[in-house]
Amino acid sequence: MKIICVGRNYLAHIKEFKNKRPSSPVLFLKPDTSILQKNQPFFIPHFTKDIHYEVEVLVRINRIGKHIQPKFAHKYYNQIGLGIDFTARSVQNELKMNGLPWEKAKAFDGSALIGEWYEKDQFNNLDELSFSLKKNGKEVQKGNTMDMVWKIDELISYCSKYFTLKIGDIIFTGTPSGVGAVQENDQLLGYLDGNQAFVVKVK
Repeated sequence: MKIICVGRNYLAHIKEFKNKRPSSPVLFLKPDTSILQKNQPFFIPHFTKDIHYEVEVLVRINRIGKHIQPKFAHKYYNQIGLGIDFTARSVQNELKMNGLPWEKAKAFDGSALIGEWYEKDQFNNLDELSFSLKKNGKEVQKGNTMDMVWKIDELISYCSKYFTLKIGDIIFTGTPSGVGAVQENDQLLGYLDGNQAFVVKVK
């Protein structure tokens, strides 16, 4: 399985980092070794102390697809989740300055937190799905899929132009504004449409 991540998919987050709005989705990959194991803490990696949280709505693919048309994309998933794309921010900034790929900042071991999965049919409208992140009890990120530049079905279609989507693949659909740093002993709680989707301790 593979993890496909989408960058710069919320305008407020684009402005937050003074980036330009892209003309097409920004994609990067995480390997399966990036998945943080269930009920395990997130350990700040040895190579940096500058780690940021980015809460994101997730989609799990349930059938093989290539060159999927947007109108058929809804047939390729039946579960929605919430997760965190942990980012080594100072490493990423250095890579960006030098025009280099982001993998060292985005794809390191344990950098992909994947919370609980929910059947998509339990949500009224996937294009109006609220989600949030609390750090030590304080809400630090709040988003809604209505603010996505590219909606879920559009992202599935776009990703399938470049990568054959396979059963179990996961798409991270982008983060809203409010990203910030984590410190040792922080506790992060994610909520999807009012459901607690994950809780993780930072070590």
